[in-house]
Amino acid sequence: MAIHVGKPTAVAEVPGQEEPPDAGAKGAGERHKLTALQGLSALSLDAMASVAYGPESIVLVLAAAGAYGMGFTLPVTLAIAALLAVLVASYRQVIAAFPDGGGSYAVAKRHLGKRTSLVAAASLILDYVLNVAVSVTAGVAALTSAFPALHGERVWICLGVLALVTAVNLRGVVDSAKAFLVPTALFVGSILTMITVGLFRDGPVSTASAAGHASALGQGATAVGALLLLKAFAAGCSALTGVEAVANAVPSFRTPAARRAQRTEVALGALLGVMLIGLSILIGRFHLQPVEGVTVLAQLADASFGHNAAFYVVQFATMVLLALAANTSFGGLPVLMGLLARDNHLPHVFALKADRQVHRHGVVWLALVSGALLVFSGGDTNTLVPLFAIGVFVGFTICQVGMVRHWYGERRQGWQTKAALNGFGALLTGVSAVVVTATKFTEGAWLIVLALPLIVLAFGKIHRAYAEIGERLELGRVPQPPHQAHSLVVVPVSGLSRLTCQALTAARSLGDEVLAVTVTHPTAEDRLAVESLRRDWELWNPGVELIELSSETRSLGRPMSAYVRKLAETHPDAQVTVLIPETEPAHLWQRLLQNQRGSVVAHAIRRDTDAVICRLRFRITADARPAVFDDTFTAL
Repeated sequence: MAIHVGKPTAVAEVPGQEEPPDAGAKGAGERHKLTALQGLSALSLDAMASVAYGPESIVLVLAAAGAYGMGFTLPVTLAIAALLAVLVASYRQVIAAFPDGGGSYAVAKRHLGKRTSLVAAASLILDYVLNVAVSVTAGVAALTSAFPALHGERVWICLGVLALVTAVNLRGVVDSAKAFLVPTALFVGSILTMITVGLFRDGPVSTASAAGHASALGQGATAVGALLLLKAFAAGCSALTGVEAVANAVPSFRTPAARRAQRTEVALGALLGVMLIGLSILIGRFHLQPVEGVTVLAQLADASFGHNAAFYVVQFATMVLLALAANTSFGGLPVLMGLLARDNHLPHVFALKADRQVHRHGVVWLALVSGALLVFSGGDTNTLVPLFAIGVFVGFTICQVGMVRHWYGERRQGWQTKAALNGFGALLTGVSAVVVTATKFTEGAWLIVLALPLIVLAFGKIHRAYAEIGERLELGRVPQPPHQAHSLVVVPVSGLSRLTCQALTAARSLGDEVLAVTVTHPTAEDRLAVESLRRDWELWNPGVELIELSSETRSLGRPMSAYVRKLAETHPDAQVTVLIPETEPAHLWQRLLQNQRGSVVAHAIRRDTDAVICRLRFRITADARPAVFDDTFTAL
């Protein structure tokens, strides 16, 4: 099995199933990539769904200062919208400067050094994984709120939703975009309609959803301090998670990829900004007060539409989009992992793509880790929310600082203005990262603080392992001319059959000397079988010596590996190959009938020796006709 540890282009190509990430970019591969509209549905679900909890996060913080504090909802939201504009403008430039994707990782790698880029990558990985878990649990929480009888089954429902999103993404990013286009349009349309209708209301049409629920509003407070505003700002910035996903997944777009990704980024920023500001205006217009057990969005829908069918449409659309917001991670994280793999910081298997332009291994890994988080949290959103958004703020800050270095290095016309914009964004996101981490530290944020350096250390260990392997393989150097060595081919046998004949035929075509080897045991029954095999072998006379290896135990692999190791020691200049003949059943279930002797021998040889292992497949056809030999074999 070849191990490639060279430059990013040295990624293995697996015949038939997967291809390097730079292959298939034209022709048929283009139809498996995104248009701008499809990119909006595939990569913006996280950001779009955040309007369901972003404004609510602001309100819950400001509610501690009573009605006076609630009056600062719109100013705080405007500050977040300003930061959103800064981020969108910045990520448009990131897309243009780094069309291979990677977002903050790519920016930091070029301008801030390898260590900082790995911190950015680790923060993005944490954010993407947590986004899947939070989105799925939030969506299922909305479902179980409507149908309380399902509350006890929420973990299984979460896993079912996760399996559905994973299956759709394994079919390709375009298929996932098409599948989620209608839910995205329904959600955005319902929120914008609610805002429009609400602006024409003099007061709330209905307050039925909040009736009977305890108020979460503080009493007697008349002052709002800077710390409270900072906490509200940091909490509301959870609505900005997902803004970076488009820049991370630029290669997933159709040509011209950068231009389409930029359009998607701008559209995402515009829609998200309008919805955030519109919802905040309605909160002030209706003098909304947070209550326990009812979301702010539900109260706004009740106030704008009344407690009717339109109210339930908003709730249903919110529930679906929250559950499907995990798709943003499936669009962005596998691409990021592919870049890390190409840079030798993750196993190279993550850089491979399936025939639908899917980083299949990244998708599966994300699903497994997220599933473990869902089980660990018991499907409870509140267990995961304190861990959420810290990683993305770290990534935002690193990206902004890197773009300042980018403009300073280029120094084109107007670079001071762009650098100042990114510098201001870095200051805001940096402050947000510190505030969120400090305020949420005891609620679980310490796990992120611990996990971030551990992931970076893992990146470094993987990179060093690849470097050591590359040094042993002398990658990047011109090797010595190949030479022909004496070839010894060892064939394990247990009896005479057409499989044995085919194996010896293949072995004689491969090597200069062929040795047939059988393992014997001292029991009377086994001795009779060996004597019968010896008589039959001499009568058959295939021209190959049959060697008996006596084993006191019932072990099969260890005697074979010991013999092969001894051959290598006595013939240091020879190439030793072990050819293992195996049957290939016609039906998958028939593999359960095999004794797995070949796998046992192969494992022992691979573990204990440096011999080449060949697996010869003898295919059994489904009909009653004689078996057809497959003259090909697989080298391991």
